[in-house]
Amino acid sequence: MGLDDALIFTRVVECHSFTSAALTLNMQKSTVSRRIAQLEERLGVRLLNRTTRKLRLTEVGQAYYERCRQIMQEFAEAEQAIMQLQKEPTGLLRISSPIEFGQLFLGGVVGEFMRRYPAIQVEVELTTRTVDPVEEGVDVVIHRGRPQDSSLVARPMMSSPRQLFASPDYLAQHGVPRRPEDLADHRCIQIMDSGRKWHFVDPHVSVLVNPVLTVNNITLAREAALVGAGIANVPAFIAQQNLLDGTLCRVLENATLPSSELYALYPSRRFQAMKVKAFIDFMIESLEARLQELAVENESEALINSTIL
Repeated sequence: MGLDDALIFTRVVECHSFTSAALTLNMQKSTVSRRIAQLEERLGVRLLNRTTRKLRLTEVGQAYYERCRQIMQEFAEAEQAIMQLQKEPTGLLRISSPIEFGQLFLGGVVGEFMRRYPAIQVEVELTTRTVDPVEEGVDVVIHRGRPQDSSLVARPMMSSPRQLFASPDYLAQHGVPRRPEDLADHRCIQIMDSGRKWHFVDPHVSVLVNPVLTVNNITLAREAALVGAGIANVPAFIAQQNLLDGTLCRVLENATLPSSELYALYPSRRFQAMKVKAFIDFMIESLEARLQELAVENESEALINSTIL
């Protein structure tokens, strides 16, 4: 089947007339009639019953029309998607992000994005709750860890190794752990919902810790560790400046913990809005540049190992 034949047939059905269809297609009525006749001959079926006053689809013609209409719709969507790529992002962009990522990175990224695309308005919510982008009409949800909802598009953004940090005062008072199992005898700062066991990749061991403080924010965990509350298990990038200035120390440097991952979630649509694609691309580029800058400033292997996915 040629695409032209599908278009002509669909127009005839929707216009209920060869004459009207010919006008919309800028063709002669006789040409339209001949093309439909040739189509029926090629398919070996009658698609339309014709009278002097009206056209009526046959049963086969109705099924054929539904398929042709779907093809025409997909063709129109494809054209729209291509044309959309040529336009600048506009309109309101709604973003949801974990609080700590928003505080550390997102403000600058959003500000620069809006400078580049002045027709964009942005609404940002920093939150610890789970946000459903479909239900709440959020364009981009920045999410910690791989999401469970398979109906959403999950674009990987960043992976950063988790490390253990404590203040010099805490280590002077409570001693320095030499192996992961020693953590069971230490005061630990626990991130909420991560469980009381800290799982190590190398050595492969799980330790039941004693959480004297449980929080739902890694920035708060870092701040508590700074004043000697205990040992915090947080992504490496959040404590690099403190490591550089000596206010925090690495604990169990030779032990490897799982990495923390960030994803950009958005509803699974056939054609992604230009503003969403442009922002996610810009955010990942900006994040990569910022991590490289911090790694150079701090000469930090941990930040170098923080990767953009």
